[in-house]
Amino acid sequence: MVFKINIAGKNGKTYHLESDSEEFIGKELHNKIEGKEFNPELNGYEFEITGTSDSAGFTSLESVEGSALKKVLLGYGKAMHKRSRREGKKKVSNFKPKGLRMRKTVRGKVISPAIVQINLKILKEGSKKLDEIFPEQNKPKEKPEAKAEEKPAE
Repeated sequence: MVFKINIAGKNGKTYHLESDSEEFIGKELHNKIEGKEFNPELNGYEFEITGTSDSAGFTSLESVEGSALKKVLLGYGKAMHKRSRREGKKKVSNFKPKGLRMRKTVRGKVISPAIVQINLKILKEGSKKLDEIFPEQNKPKEKPEAKAEEKPAE
């Protein structure tokens, strides 16, 4: 199994990495992990596991024990972003219906082989910068070239 790892830098940039390391299995949300455990280039880095999701997109929730899928009654927050039906399509930012709770499927906080994506936050930086470790992700985004439409001659 291959984990897709997203590393959030302190500058707001996210670095992507794929690892088939078994070091993540059995760890829980908000555990600390050394960078050299899953990639030798990340020696000296220390990360915190901030979130995970499985192949179906179910997120891990810190309050759910184990690694299985469970249906949990949630208020507004993580894994819960719906509006109630009676509120309609109000165009108000940060609109949170009063008292809305829904039963949603979430995964437990322990990382298992069913997890596909792991999000990490940097706690301690190593000797090399992430820009040097991932140079291909450091390129600025290319702007799409303006295509000149050719008009047929009349």
